[in-house]
Amino acid sequence: MPSDALPPRSHNGGPPLDEEDPHASWRHWNWKRAHKKAWKTPPREIALRRLARAEELGMSYREYALEIMERGRYL
Repeated sequence: MPSDALPPRSHNGGPPLDEEDPHASWRHWNWKRAHKKAWKTPPREIALRRLARAEELGMSYREYALEIMERGRYL
């Protein structure tokens, strides 16, 4: 596989920022929709439980929620 076909190192997989791609706006819309869905506020009880656990671990709520989303398991 040619090296120019690979994304640059530490690329997060997000939509390309150049508008030369005719499908860029569609990808951007899907990316924003998925991000909004992933960070949707959970029910109060779940949010409080996550906040308490994050404080026990010395993390912020956002860091703890991100770990859950990335790994698919609770710490």
